[in-house]
Amino acid sequence: MAQDATTYEMPTRRDFVKGGGTIVGGALLAGCADGGADLTRTATESAASATSDETYTVRMEPTGTVTFDRVPETIAGCDPTYIDMLVALGHGDTVESIRTRRQYLTTHYDELDGVSIDLSSLTQLASKKSGVSKEVFYEMDADLHLMDPHWLTRILDSWSDADVEEISKGVAPFLGNVIFRRTDPWHDYRYYTLYEAFEKVAAVVQERERFEAIRSIHEETVEAIEAGLPAADQRPDALLLYAPDEPEEFYPYRLSGKGANKEHFRTLGITDAFADTDVSGFSTSDSGSIDYETLLEIDPDSLLLRYRGKARTREAFEESIVSHVREHEVGSQLSAVKNDQIFRGGPIFCGPLHNLFMLERYAGLYYPDRFADGQIFDRDRLANVITER
Repeated sequence: MAQDATTYEMPTRRDFVKGGGTIVGGALLAGCADGGADLTRTATESAASATSDETYTVRMEPTGTVTFDRVPETIAGCDPTYIDMLVALGHGDTVESIRTRRQYLTTHYDELDGVSIDLSSLTQLASKKSGVSKEVFYEMDADLHLMDPHWLTRILDSWSDADVEEISKGVAPFLGNVIFRRTDPWHDYRYYTLYEAFEKVAAVVQERERFEAIRSIHEETVEAIEAGLPAADQRPDALLLYAPDEPEEFYPYRLSGKGANKEHFRTLGITDAFADTDVSGFSTSDSGSIDYETLLEIDPDSLLLRYRGKARTREAFEESIVSHVREHEVGSQLSAVKNDQIFRGGPIFCGPLHNLFMLERYAGLYYPDRFADGQIFDRDRLANVITER
């Protein structure tokens, strides 16, 4: 991987972002383990800028600037956060792949007339047996890989930097940034908020007007919620945890970590009960667990529990996890248990459409007296923005 401070063009092989398109900005994986310089930081930041009458560019760390001859027709995705963005922008039909289908929660689309995505049609990138194969990327032959390469080299730990370079040159460039959490030590380049990243994706597919319309709905929803919140000193705290079936230990996330999947909790004023502890959030370098005694020592106002396994449905969650916590000798002493403040923790990957539904759901759960009317945003208005051409 290049380690000098110059910028260079990386030609690819097709007429779209391949052949006519380039990545500019040097090393693909800024902030890699050997301390290589981040060659993308010196260029001017912009969501998109025209380079000619026929091309446009989008820049995003850590992958640099990509020049497009036209809007991508096929996009290889990985993180459901970004796929939700494409669906929101009316380009869900361009998506070719996903990390694993089970991580992409799509039930919120059921409430939006005409909005859907066919999960069965998406190539699943990750395999427990063989990791992620480069052959899959050659077979998809996508116009763009909408993912931070660190998904492949750090989180999935399947590829080397040379593998990323090979696919970038031989198939299509990468564009993306891991934003769902902010606890990985290797992520020493710029983070983006959910809507900052969403704006970049809107620039890729040239959907500025649709993006602005959705952002307006989001801003109005946030304003309505903030107007109904109690005073700051009357808002609860919470522990956000991953809970296996019939849990005897839990894996902590940090609400204060500012990842995209926690933005709705921050809007609602839910504070991190881990704030005055030395507990770290889950990351590639820290997957430590805590026990019931630690939970009782902190004794949060509420518990937000994420889960997999048998507890995929709400009913199974109550049976396999909540009932077990309530009946546990120590768990039963928690204030959150006594006050019936145990909630599902929501998706790990939360795009802009997810975010709207999560804002509304948790407003009702945490402040039922203040948000008793149910719907805070207009489903029909949102669906029309997504589906109308």
